[in-house]
Amino acid sequence: MAGAHTDTAFQRWFNRKGWINVTIATPYVWLVLFFLLPFVIVIAMSFATRTPTAPPFSFGGEHPVLNTAHYARLFQDDLYVRAYLTSIVNAGIATFLCLLIGYPMALGLTRVSPAWRNILLMLVILPFWTSFLLRVYAWIGLMGTNSWFNKLLTTSWNWLVPTDWALRSIPMMNTNFAVVLVMVYSYLPFMILPLYANLEKLDRTLDEASMDLGSRPFRVFLDITLPLSVPGIIAGGLLVFIPASGELIIPSLVGSARQPMIGRVISDEFASARDWPMASAVSVALLMLLVVPIMLYTHFEGKSHEKRKEGA
Repeated sequence: MAGAHTDTAFQRWFNRKGWINVTIATPYVWLVLFFLLPFVIVIAMSFATRTPTAPPFSFGGEHPVLNTAHYARLFQDDLYVRAYLTSIVNAGIATFLCLLIGYPMALGLTRVSPAWRNILLMLVILPFWTSFLLRVYAWIGLMGTNSWFNKLLTTSWNWLVPTDWALRSIPMMNTNFAVVLVMVYSYLPFMILPLYANLEKLDRTLDEASMDLGSRPFRVFLDITLPLSVPGIIAGGLLVFIPASGELIIPSLVGSARQPMIGRVISDEFASARDWPMASAVSVALLMLLVVPIMLYTHFEGKSHEKRKEGA
């Protein structure tokens, strides 16, 4: 009887509000297990000391419990400073180019008929159906000195510049140009889709009203469409910039070892050098470098939004 009573009470709780609580708690449990807990482990390792043991770090004993030497080394070693700067510059250029290419494409998707819109959206998503690694290797073939793509660019270059500046082939591989080019190709859908989702919700009657009042189409775009699409620009920019700044595969395959990005440095510290505390410190610093500005922006944007609501 007691078991039946307990089951009935549990069923009543679950049917009343339990399933709602379980549904809400599921993503939090996921974040705790697969984000917060690993992040805490990485932070702890960043304060450990490298040892020739397995695992290759330790706390206490002959070594200090909290070793901050790895964080000091981030500012003292030129390798890490250059890697951070290279990562931020490459990711920033790739994000800007994705916005420059993706915005007209997203805006065009909102202007075509629904039948064509579905086809074009499928074409935007189509690259995801192919292996990411395979697509990077395809670009390696395209950027080779004997490829049709390289020959086309070389011919165009030689046609535009004086004869003294003519080239046999344009050096693309193992350069930051190759890294940015492949990142733009790889992350462009992440810019187009948030922009499309934002632009599709805009009220087209605002554009029509502005043009009825005498505004030119370009002026309408600057005064209405562009300001209203800022949330989509921010969302797309974050979806491109954050993974691009920590990219590992693309710089490893098409980038230069003399100008490594921070993702490659972290991988080398973990795998080749087996310096897990240093690799953890680099990872934590990278996360802080990316997350802190976003948190500050969100904080001040929320305050300005509240002020606008109070003013209204």
